[in-house]
Amino acid sequence: MSRTTAHSAAERSARGSGDGVWRVTGTPLVAATAPGPLTGHTVAVKDLYAVAGFAIGGGVRDYLGDPEPEHAAVVAAMLAAGAEVSGIAHTDEFAYSITGSNGSYGMPVNPAAPRRIPGGSSSGSAVAVARGEVTIGLGTDTAGSIRVPAAYQGLWGIRTTHGRIPTRGLLPLAQSFDTVGWITRDAETLAAVADCLLPRGAHSASGLAAAEVAARGDSAPTQLVFDRAICDVADPPLAAAAISLAETLGAEELRLDADLETWFTAFRTVQAYEAWTNHGSWITDHPNSLTPEVAQRFSYAATITPAAVDRSRRTLIVATDHLRAALSGRALMLPTTATHPPERTTHPTELEAGRIRTLRLTCLASLAGLPAVTMPPDPIDGLPIGWCLIGSPDSDQALIRLAHRIAVALS
Repeated sequence: MSRTTAHSAAERSARGSGDGVWRVTGTPLVAATAPGPLTGHTVAVKDLYAVAGFAIGGGVRDYLGDPEPEHAAVVAAMLAAGAEVSGIAHTDEFAYSITGSNGSYGMPVNPAAPRRIPGGSSSGSAVAVARGEVTIGLGTDTAGSIRVPAAYQGLWGIRTTHGRIPTRGLLPLAQSFDTVGWITRDAETLAAVADCLLPRGAHSASGLAAAEVAARGDSAPTQLVFDRAICDVADPPLAAAAISLAETLGAEELRLDADLETWFTAFRTVQAYEAWTNHGSWITDHPNSLTPEVAQRFSYAATITPAAVDRSRRTLIVATDHLRAALSGRALMLPTTATHPPERTTHPTELEAGRIRTLRLTCLASLAGLPAVTMPPDPIDGLPIGWCLIGSPDSDQALIRLAHRIAVALS
């Protein structure tokens, strides 16, 4: 990809809102290419996906370059299903954060809790949905970048099975974990997008035939489970509420014996190594282009050795096998995040401590390539939260249906 200062006429004529949400918008920015099941829906596209005629910015102003010649695969699929693109939404820098802050464009306001952070890295897409400006926020989830902003803003979100939706035309962070996801205000829209992008009977991105996909778990989970030790990673009020709800729903207590610290360390190591492999050269050539928070993560990433990555990959293989076996035919319920959305004025040290605890929860689905759905329950202490369901590979649509049934039962 060429990195120059050239911009297309479309980019120059489009305008952003200047409030940390939109980089460029239009009426629409890109029209649907055909009528279909998503006709009438509007999309905010995270600034990692190629939109023809516009540059990919990756949340970094200095990174903007030449316009993309064609749409990313998932953007083209949504346009062909009848949706229109309203604009390109900001993301945390290179998507290497879950706060929603951006040094170039600012932090958008969380509509559900204006004094709190919106969560990232799909922050712009999520806020556009929460404000009612679009019906679908197209994002990515590497370590929780769909699930965290959805939970912090009282929205629905899905991280899809890793590799099931093509990532062609997506600026990567860490390919071993990057996956397509989206955020909506309701379960019906979440499911409608899934039915378009994950049609039943289609081949998965890994080339599995429909029968093989079914054998891997493309059916409704038969059992809802929870792990008390995993829930207890969250703040006590959130952990207690999640456990109480799981028990009310008749979930069975399951001891996953998850080595969260070891697994998270291995996940973080591989993610950082791949992030530096993807962006280290550009960052080295463009000092001072990132905020200190993200720059510090990339500085750490630069120190990861191939030997450390090899050890971590072996750990992740064991963890993946363990989780996939334990969750076969099951859905694991847990708090989506470890904390309420922190206040915007939270000290960076405290913010980082909460981030690390949240990542210990979100990395479970990420490291094993599993689908995860977050749904918004009633607020706790007046603040939005999320409950998450993690399922077996390719059970994406079944998880959405299960989450919807739970939400209806609780209403």
